Amino acid sequence: MKPVNKKLKQSIVQRMLPPNNESVSQIARENGISETTLYKWKKAAKSNGAITPSGNSGQPTERWSTREKFAIVVETATLSEIELSEYCRTKGLFVEQVEAWRDACMQANGGIAEQASKLQKDLRAKEQENKALSRELRRKEAALAETAALLVLRKKAQAIWGDQEDE
Repeated sequence: MKPVNKKLKQSIVQRMLPPNNESVSQIARENGISETTLYKWKKAAKSNGAITPSGNSGQPTERWSTREKFAIVVETATLSEIELSEYCRTKGLFVEQVEAWRDACMQANGGIAEQASKLQKDLRAKEQENKALSRELRRKEAALAETAALLVLRKKAQAIWGDQEDE
């Protein structure tokens, strides 16, 4: 098999990606390149940032992975409404899909932030409870030590002066 120049390779990969989504077997027959090689090229393009659905080239967007959807959201975050519409047309998407994915990403991150905030509040409450219990324990230990000291003094006083209650 002869080496393929970069421009031809890019054009073939572009044909496999949305919005064209041409079949790999058809491109392989037309160009005399094995399907395995084409799948490798497609996978490499995807790993280098090209946004494509995983697996079959005609796979519906509902079956795209969350990573692919997130990549689209990040890629379109700075686009205006007109640019977003044009982008969606070239990728074979709907603006509503991208907006729904963006909302899902924002809700996912918001949930984590709320959960972290709740955990932080719980931690503070537990630390305050721990401090209060430690103070109470120290107070009770001091009272117990004082009571023990009084008992020892009482025994010593009885040993020195005898039992005062007998008289």
